Amino acid sequence: MQIKKAIDRIPGGLMLVPLLLGALCKTFSPEAGKFFGSFTNGLITGTVPILAVWFFCMGATIDLRATGTVLRKSGTLVITKILVAWVATVIAAKFLPVEGIQSGLFLGFSALAICAAMDMTNGGLYAAIMQQYGSKEEASAFVLMSVESGPLVSMLILGAAGVATFEPRLFVGAVLPFLLGFVLGNLDQDLREFFGKAVHTLIPFFGFALGNGIDLAVILKTGLGGVMLGVLVIVITGIPLILADKLIGGGNGAAGLAASSTAGAAVANPVIIAEMVPAFKPAAAAATSLVAASCLITAILVPILTGIWSKRFAKPTEAAAPAPAE
Repeated sequence: MQIKKAIDRIPGGLMLVPLLLGALCKTFSPEAGKFFGSFTNGLITGTVPILAVWFFCMGATIDLRATGTVLRKSGTLVITKILVAWVATVIAAKFLPVEGIQSGLFLGFSALAICAAMDMTNGGLYAAIMQQYGSKEEASAFVLMSVESGPLVSMLILGAAGVATFEPRLFVGAVLPFLLGFVLGNLDQDLREFFGKAVHTLIPFFGFALGNGIDLAVILKTGLGGVMLGVLVIVITGIPLILADKLIGGGNGAAGLAASSTAGAAVANPVIIAEMVPAFKPAAAAATSLVAASCLITAILVPILTGIWSKRFAKPTEAAAPAPAE
């Protein structure tokens, strides 16, 4: 059986398929973890420890010795994405309740959901798109995008937007595993390769654990909202990213459009942040569903839109280097 190849055909499948399986487990057997206990319970409910290891390994993969062109390109995209997410979160906080909208077409929409969906780019998806439509430098710009991984940027945005207050120790706790991995990975190339191998391996594990916090009834209720959120992410972040890529990054806009996605890792942020700020707990389940749907929608639409944009506006460029899988 070619299970892995089948999963890879699904946009964001390595995250979304295990997440769906976990959601099925939560929906039809919510007490399975407690029933089996021990390691099975740890696998079902161990979102935070699994993500902690993943953040550490992700930090180890970032090489400080990047070229100036790569840093300029990726830095432009990362900063623009974060600023746009901050503005969107500020606006959302003014009009949406902290616990999220409880009924109607926009069920589940909250500042937490909007922040989590908009502040992280799917680095693997971006690199794969730029491999086909961009230059080597543009394909390599995913390097700094890894810095967005984890809840730290979302915490900073929510704090700066006045939506939540985080104690300094919580900021340190959120970024410390990532920084430790970063230091070790840059001190020893062998350690970078060693820990880097675990990044993609851990994705289905925390995807399954995340799914166990989602009731499929919530996904059905927020399904259309998830589609809307995905489209909003592309429009709201894509336009500024295109302009930034053209005016600052020296590109033709394709890299900016390719960065207008929701990262699979962003699905974890609502739950993690809700653990730190209990006021967000009522919004966490719906926000997780919305962000997961946004991840899928943007993973489908962004490559298509970038291809159309590239054919319309791009100048011929040299073939880009192969990109890592997401």
